[in-house]
Amino acid sequence: MSIFKRTSVNGWQPQQLTIKDVKFATWIAFFAWVFAVYDFILFGTLLPEIGSHFGWSEVEQAEMATWVAVGGAVIALAIGPLVDRLGRRMGIVVTVGGAAICSLLTAIGGAWGKGALTAIRSVAGLGYAEQTVNATYLSELYSALDDPKLNQRKGFVYSLVQGGWPVGALVASALTAILMPVIGWQGSFIFAALPSLLIAVVALRLKETPQFQVQKKIQQLRQQGNERDARQVAADYQVAYEEQHRSGMAAAFRGPSLRATLVLGGAVLLNWFAIQIFSVLGTTVITKTHAVSFDNSLLILILSNLVGYCGYLAHGWFGDRFGRRNTIAAGWMLGGLAFAGMLFCPDNFATIVALYSIGLFFLIGPYAAALFFISESFPTAIRATAGALIGAMGPVGAIVAGVGTTSILSGGGSWQDAALWFGAVPCFVSGIIILFARPAAQQNPAVSTSANSTQPQA
Repeated sequence: MSIFKRTSVNGWQPQQLTIKDVKFATWIAFFAWVFAVYDFILFGTLLPEIGSHFGWSEVEQAEMATWVAVGGAVIALAIGPLVDRLGRRMGIVVTVGGAAICSLLTAIGGAWGKGALTAIRSVAGLGYAEQTVNATYLSELYSALDDPKLNQRKGFVYSLVQGGWPVGALVASALTAILMPVIGWQGSFIFAALPSLLIAVVALRLKETPQFQVQKKIQQLRQQGNERDARQVAADYQVAYEEQHRSGMAAAFRGPSLRATLVLGGAVLLNWFAIQIFSVLGTTVITKTHAVSFDNSLLILILSNLVGYCGYLAHGWFGDRFGRRNTIAAGWMLGGLAFAGMLFCPDNFATIVALYSIGLFFLIGPYAAALFFISESFPTAIRATAGALIGAMGPVGAIVAGVGTTSILSGGGSWQDAALWFGAVPCFVSGIIILFARPAAQQNPAVSTSANSTQPQA
């Protein structure tokens, strides 16, 4: 049963939740993320086919991929304020539905030129933003429901949802191999849009979070000039009144939110150095630093995604028991050590693969706890906005890492040096930075995802 049971002014109360509602929302969020990743990965996989079809050179394709990444980051950043204004439920509908429409347009957009296709794929960054919306929505739903079992394992349950990334990546790879010879690259994008469109329609049945409903009620009363009733609603649901009308990007840099924004944003920025080096360019780093050849790229793809999925589940479980902040910090520090060991270990295939797998486990896995922790670190009024802002630091970090790596290699340095200073070391440091964030239990009441200050938090 929802903990938002009491009535407030004029008998008003938010829509009540049941465990069935929360389970339904969890499944929708999972499949929305799986197929958002499917579309996201599909474009990268099929870009050479698209370029070949239209006669674009490799340089033109690389330029397009870069601009799409920049445009996608801007769209992902912009979705945060929209979700804080329209609601978490509509946020899921917009992100998954928008990604589906962009997938359809991708099938014909190339005929309009590189500029049009770049714009379409930039808007498809809505799919990447899905994880921020999911974290915001589910963290509020889980905290609003007074269910002892869920309270003890809500981080683990969310890790199952976030695990949709490796699932979506594997689905994209498998279906591309099956469908490409039959329906071509254009048909593949059309096919990818169908499940997302279906999810967007079904998502209209989701319930809005009580926290967002309380916030909108307070805002409505204030706009009507009814300050007394607005304060009464805030008091009835035990939320900090002053925090409820601080909205927009600037609010993330004021009051208690400033510390969370700087610490979490800085940690994610540095950690994406490691993601760019060891996840995106992982096979390049390994083959350039050791006398090893990975001929079977599919095997490495399956291994990395399997390790990533196990990492999500493990860190979601650890976060519930040892605190999300500490779990993230320990994971990223261990990941940095494992990658450093991999760079300087002997040229032994088993040792290299083992250390690389351990590194990925502790690099990728903590994001299941990190996204949930980010949502717990901000008040309702800016929860999605701040989450989107911090999430946008990731692609920025990837760009900086790419520039830094290029500068080392251009100056005569080795991949071993580049991967150490722009991969392993930033990964370790990002874990240290996380320790400067407030653990959830020490945050002020305005930040709590719950309306009940006694509700247990990890």
